[in-house]
Amino acid sequence: MRPEDAMPEMASLWIFGYGSLVWKPDFKYKRRKVGYIRGYKRRFWHGDNFHRGDENTPGRVVTLVEDDEERTWGVAYEVTGAQVEESLQYLNLREVVLGGYVTKMVEFTPRESEENEENEAPLLALVYMATSDNPIYQGPASAAEIAAQIASCQGRTGHNIEYLLRLAEFMRLCCPEVEDEHLFSIEAAALALLL
Repeated sequence: MRPEDAMPEMASLWIFGYGSLVWKPDFKYKRRKVGYIRGYKRRFWHGDNFHRGDENTPGRVVTLVEDDEERTWGVAYEVTGAQVEESLQYLNLREVVLGGYVTKMVEFTPRESEENEENEAPLLALVYMATSDNPIYQGPASAAEIAAQIASCQGRTGHNIEYLLRLAEFMRLCCPEVEDEHLFSIEAAALALLL
């Protein structure tokens, strides 16, 4: 079942992004919040043969892998009214049809709830993630192997290195206290290849 089929009557929906959605949502939204979800780690384990690669040289993009000890930081967007159906139709094409992702509802904790004395309750948010049974799922590899693949791939949306660098930039600007070793080690290895 597609998310837009199950949720068209919703007046409001939060959508959590942890990859390209943090800098390029490409849908209208009411507001956005930086924060995290628990129980998942972000990994460059998913292939991309459309946006950041092609059939012969698939790029690498992030997905979520279950891990009870981890948090994944990103951005949650609130869509309301007609934005709910519009964003879900757009994301179904971008993330499900072209990206091979599936959807899940997760608990999102806004950064404000950690910084303010008045704790904001966690929000229920829709997230897109790839699973290992997807035909373009790449799985684990060393930082050097992932970086080499990223450095050599380009798709219809742009070069795979742009995806990596923009995600690292988001983390440094919006979550400077968070150390994402997986992301930053791949970034360092990719930059070493380019310099």
